[in-house]
Amino acid sequence: MNALHINGNDLTLEAVREVAHERRPVLLLPEAREKVNAARDVVDTLVANNEVSYAITTGVGKLSDVRIAGDQIRELQINLVRSHAVGVGEPLSIPETRAMMVLRANSLAKGFSGVRAVVIDTICELLTRGVTPWVPSQGSVGASGDLAPLAHLALLLVGEGECHDGKGGRIPGADALKGAGVKPLVLEAKEAVSLINGTQAMLAVGTLSLLAADILVDSADVIGAMACDALKGTDAAFDERIHKARPHSGQIKTAANLRKLLEGSAIRESHRDCGRVQDAYSLRCMPQVHGAVRDTLVHCRSVFEIETNSAVDNPLVFRNMPSRDLRSKDEDHADVISGGNFHGEPVAFALDFLGIALSALAGISERRLERMVNPALSEGLPPFLAPGAGLNSGFMMPQVTAAALVSENKVLAHPASVDSITTSGNKEDYVSMGMAAAIKLKKIVENARNALAIEAMAAAQALDLLAPLKTSKRLQQAHAAIRSVSAKLEKDRVMYPDFAKIAEVIASGKVAAALR
Repeated sequence: MNALHINGNDLTLEAVREVAHERRPVLLLPEAREKVNAARDVVDTLVANNEVSYAITTGVGKLSDVRIAGDQIRELQINLVRSHAVGVGEPLSIPETRAMMVLRANSLAKGFSGVRAVVIDTICELLTRGVTPWVPSQGSVGASGDLAPLAHLALLLVGEGECHDGKGGRIPGADALKGAGVKPLVLEAKEAVSLINGTQAMLAVGTLSLLAADILVDSADVIGAMACDALKGTDAAFDERIHKARPHSGQIKTAANLRKLLEGSAIRESHRDCGRVQDAYSLRCMPQVHGAVRDTLVHCRSVFEIETNSAVDNPLVFRNMPSRDLRSKDEDHADVISGGNFHGEPVAFALDFLGIALSALAGISERRLERMVNPALSEGLPPFLAPGAGLNSGFMMPQVTAAALVSENKVLAHPASVDSITTSGNKEDYVSMGMAAAIKLKKIVENARNALAIEAMAAAQALDLLAPLKTSKRLQQAHAAIRSVSAKLEKDRVMYPDFAKIAEVIASGKVAAALR
């Protein structure tokens, strides 16, 4: 695969996915290297002149009034990395960690952090060689960025900490570097704080969750259309005129998808003249609900894309380089300014919003499932879609599992970002809890995918029960994707392996492919 060249300004979420999941190599662009080196010159000058500058010649956080002498600066770097590597709990996955690494490298590549280019080069080399630090997922309040997770990355850069061994275990970081032929760094002034200040852990988890959610919302349109057809619903509610009268873009998109998916269904034609006036909300309002989820995804993508190409360090180095035009009167000038770009609130809000939206996507899926299995609501389908209902329970218990998933999501969807807790001797007195929001979101995505998998299996069963009538060609394609891993239920059997396999098919995009 061609290497990804980063410059801090145009990294896409899709490229992050390629680095995370496909091990795409990463390199620093030459133009970005010039900016990085220029900012580093400013830091070196401050150190040489023994000027007071936060996190360069002082301690950090509450200890920012403590001067650090020139011969102690390297010791400060290693102390900061070691003291901040305090994570606990389950580790981030290898893709999540790789996403965090490329996001951190890209932010440093903007040239506002004052690190040497070799720091960025080393992160890129680790990515290219497949060396992944062991990063515990808990310990960040998302205020001075994700300090603890990023410190575990920094530990590896200096030859300490631990790495994934590729077999589910871990090995010493020093051994991993030696095996890959990567030389550990000796960090210079400001480099430790530049490595650990940032929102890249929450952003990494959020980015991969968002990309998974993009597939889920398309899949939900397909699976929802299958359920609608199986329940002998009408496509009248998806009429383009209705949605142009309330022109939310996501709503218009989902309505168009549903029209396309149901076009040509013989099942639809079989009941076109029935006496039912309108369907339940879980069918009729799919454009409004799925569409609102789509609009949320668009908003969150915008937030994540901005954050991906932002400088989130503190302090930031701003250097005005003299123009090459000899007539210009520009002078070389630099400022090192303390601020709060590491605060995770913008990302935390988006993470929480995305979790709320996906909880709704799973919730309406479970309601469609209930209608298919409940004989009082299923429009003549067998009770619980069971062959020989009574002797066989059919989909009675899968609906219970779906109900458990969506109810768990209701708890998880409570926003983390409304919370705060004081840290660092009351210096960091309002925090974002963005990493908590990201971890919750990851679970919501998994729950939503499993809920949709259960609905998909039930919808495929319901369509089979309506034979010889056939659904549309597009929905037949989706039905075939489901049947490729899950056979029709002829009598009660253990179904949990089917759910897992269908969830994998959904995650792969094979169900959503019915829209292409």
